[in-house]
Amino acid sequence: MQIDFLVEEPSMEAALNNLLPKLLPTETSIRIRVFQGKQDLLKRLPVLLKGYKGWIDTNHKIVVLVDRDIDDCYRLKRSLEEIAQDAQMITKSSAGRSESFQVLNRIVIGELESWFLGDRNAIKAAYPAISPHFVSRSRMINPDELHQPSKKLEKILQRAKYYSSGMPKIEVAQNISSYMDPDRNCSRSFQVFWSGLQSIVTHV
Repeated sequence: MQIDFLVEEPSMEAALNNLLPKLLPTETSIRIRVFQGKQDLLKRLPVLLKGYKGWIDTNHKIVVLVDRDIDDCYRLKRSLEEIAQDAQMITKSSAGRSESFQVLNRIVIGELESWFLGDRNAIKAAYPAISPHFVSRSRMINPDELHQPSKKLEKILQRAKYYSSGMPKIEVAQNISSYMDPDRNCSRSFQVFWSGLQSIVTHV
């Protein structure tokens, strides 16, 4: 099985390189295509999906993964669905429960760093100088509801004397994702993404 991931930034690629082996069967072939931001991905997506339509087979799936940022989640999802439908591609949302699909559209609520904050043990493991109280407070916070999670994560790291001149997003993504445990991640957005991947495996 081949899965192509279309993502908006290099930090997501860095995270997926560590996460996907934990989420998918070992025999899965993975390709990650990185765009120059969300707008670049959305602009190029219609042509890309129409190109896929010309040759894709049942063992090849596409995952489109974008941050919500400040967008309306439902409008953004509807836009992704309409782009796929215009390309005559079957999405998970448009397929029946037992029907195979070609495209999985997923939105990160609100940024990749929300997924990291959904696994505070992984952050602590990657950056040991962080206070132990940071992990114990995890149950009181919904990472998907945080305002500017990337800024929040940066402040957490800087309080522990990391990255005083600014958080390098790719490096941080590589470090934290290597310790992430999907089963303990409390980000619903992450769990919905993982569930979608499981559906791909199920419907091949």
